[in-house]
Amino acid sequence: MYAVIETGGKQYRVQEGDTIFVEKLNHSEGEKVAFDKVLFVSKENDVVVGKPYVEGAKVEGTVLEQGKGKKVVVFRYKSKKDYRKKQGHRQPYTKVKVEKILG
Repeated sequence: MYAVIETGGKQYRVQEGDTIFVEKLNHSEGEKVAFDKVLFVSKENDVVVGKPYVEGAKVEGTVLEQGKGKKVVVFRYKSKKDYRKKQGHRQPYTKVKVEKILG
């Protein structure tokens, strides 16, 4: 059994027991989180596709940790003009363990 959920403007294919890294959520570690925007649910041979979301479907999980991704270096320059600008960025994420798929 698996489902496709939408969170943070991205789509994730999840199964029970999966660990996923999603855009930062406002939940602390150990808290339960529920994803209501379920686009697709598959149980053995039964498939349910939402328009755009599946009604009554929900994916429940637990927040394992909050963190930041690897640093991405943004370097801008203009040749022959002595203009250089170096910036770093670390995208925050939330690590979630999928507990149940309801629906």
